[in-house]
Amino acid sequence: MVEEIKPGKIYTPKETRDFLKVSESTMKRMIRDGIIRAYKVSGQYRIWGIEILKLTSPSFRFQLYRFYMKIRNKIRQIIKGW
Repeated sequence: MVEEIKPGKIYTPKETRDFLKVSESTMKRMIRDGIIRAYKVSGQYRIWGIEILKLTSPSFRFQLYRFYMKIRNKIRQIIKGW
């Protein structure tokens, strides 16, 4: 049974990993790189449901794709300039 993600609920990284179906190392990297905003409470990370929903939204995927293409094109320009 898949639980619905509630925007106002607070989730642990493990619960978030289960929703996103990513590994522990990927989850740590996402938090470290700021892809998902997490808050440390008593030495443990907590994640608002709205942050999880942002990651699963189509608009976020489109923004991520545009960012990727921008970086890719810049790298190609640098390589061509050598």
